[in-house]
Amino acid sequence: MRILGVDSSGMVASVALVEDDLLVAEYSVNYKKTHSQTLLPMLDEIVKMTELDLNTIDAIAVAAGPGSFTGLRIGSATAKGLGLALEKPILNVPTVDALAYNLVGHRDMVCPLMDARRNQTYTGLYRFDGNDMQVLRGECAVGIDEIAADINSRGEAVVFLGDGFRHLFQHHIFVFAKKSSLIRHIIKLCTCLLGCGYIHAEYKRDYKRQQETAYSLFHFSALPSVPKAAAQSRRWR
Repeated sequence: MRILGVDSSGMVASVALVEDDLLVAEYSVNYKKTHSQTLLPMLDEIVKMTELDLNTIDAIAVAAGPGSFTGLRIGSATAKGLGLALEKPILNVPTVDALAYNLVGHRDMVCPLMDARRNQTYTGLYRFDGNDMQVLRGECAVGIDEIAADINSRGEAVVFLGDGFRHLFQHHIFVFAKKSSLIRHIIKLCTCLLGCGYIHAEYKRDYKRQQETAYSLFHFSALPSVPKAAAQSRRWR
């Protein structure tokens, strides 16, 4: 199956082509230009470089949100235009679910965090049983305090990922994060979605602390696609 993926839900615009389990091409841009200026030129470049006949794709996957209001409209309009012209089905993939799917197979609870501004985040809670994703809390837009309280109440290890990390840095824990884009995993969730290498951190509840914020950073690592030199270890004091 050959799927074309489009993601413009955040700051990074991405286009990718996946054939079965093989990522054939991926093009991402994180620049000040609007997605309307970058998506189609990126697609055109992929078509030229891979000698792709767009009529041979089986479906078009698009990030369906949550995310940037304008960005989502641009991505959806682009996918819809291509789908109508090529007479191909469009598969909409929830952005937060796709972000969580970057850690498919991870043993701990997964919490994607997308910056929604004003100390809000698009988030959810997930767990994986092998390749099966279980939704513990569906995608939602909440304050960082609310999702932190939910995680605290569960009292188990959790992995965070996404650009909403900076809210945790400011309000809850000391952490470094790398901006990320999504596209392989947008495609994976409709057979497959886009994600570049995420630097992520693992956390567990520290019951010994009496402070209001009861998180302890115990490990900081990188996914296999990120060079080891990019991973850092730091403990919150």
